Amino acid sequence: MKEIKQRMVEDMKLRGLAPTTQNRYLHAVKALAKHYQRPLTRLSERQVRKYLLYMVESKGYSKSTFNANLCAIKFLYQITLGQEWNILNVKCSKTPTKLPIVLSREEVWTLLDLVRRPKAHMSLTLMYTCGLRVSEAVNIRLDDIDSKRMVLWVRNSKGYKDRSVPLPTQTLTQLRHYWRKHRPETWLFPSYEGTRSITTTGVQHCLKATLRQSNIRKNVSCHTLRHSYATHLVEGGVPLRVIQALLGHKCITTTFIYMHLTQGTMKDVQAKINQIMKHN
Repeated sequence: MKEIKQRMVEDMKLRGLAPTTQNRYLHAVKALAKHYQRPLTRLSERQVRKYLLYMVESKGYSKSTFNANLCAIKFLYQITLGQEWNILNVKCSKTPTKLPIVLSREEVWTLLDLVRRPKAHMSLTLMYTCGLRVSEAVNIRLDDIDSKRMVLWVRNSKGYKDRSVPLPTQTLTQLRHYWRKHRPETWLFPSYEGTRSITTTGVQHCLKATLRQSNIRKNVSCHTLRHSYATHLVEGGVPLRVIQALLGHKCITTTFIYMHLTQGTMKDVQAKINQIMKHN
């Protein structure tokens, strides 16, 4: 397993897969080996087929979870092991498009005010006020903050792209207060060892714990803050093309989803429908 794992890691690196994707793939193929209690190179096409059916019929995995496991298994046997099995031509299942959960401005600030851990509080604040992913927020370095131009640089983001986002004045004030109190040197949110940044898991757990103390009953995650940022920008009249660039979306169709979440849009549509459908 160690030799296969090393070869697979090398193949994933050569193809530019993100570290999170690499870990997800390794976890998936490890689960396959554990299921049969035998080396991955000794599994037959029929056994892999039965395992895929097992995930659907017995485990009841969601489509997104099944797709992630399928991609990992296909990568292992097609790319790393060079197999040409018919089962590897199975396509991923179509997943339903769901509208994300969004908080109101009042809910956001109420929730953030309850966070007591300084690093978690500041990183969550950046997720909302700058529209960052949790992985982007925890990996901010001090030299990513450009106070003169009032921008925050997001380095090596999804798709290995850099982008800059506006840094609100109030957020910069909070950052300066945070720095004066904690004096980070390289990473804005260093781990206890100081050799790397804090983990996304720690921030997520802190948010969940805070959520239980609040009166908010929505299924909130760190990404909810990013969704709320985008929705509030749409409500504020910021053009979708600008929001697309701020979020780092490759395709604007991804950004269009926030049009369905804005209260102002729905009220405007409702008023027009009422006028059109009015019976004189």
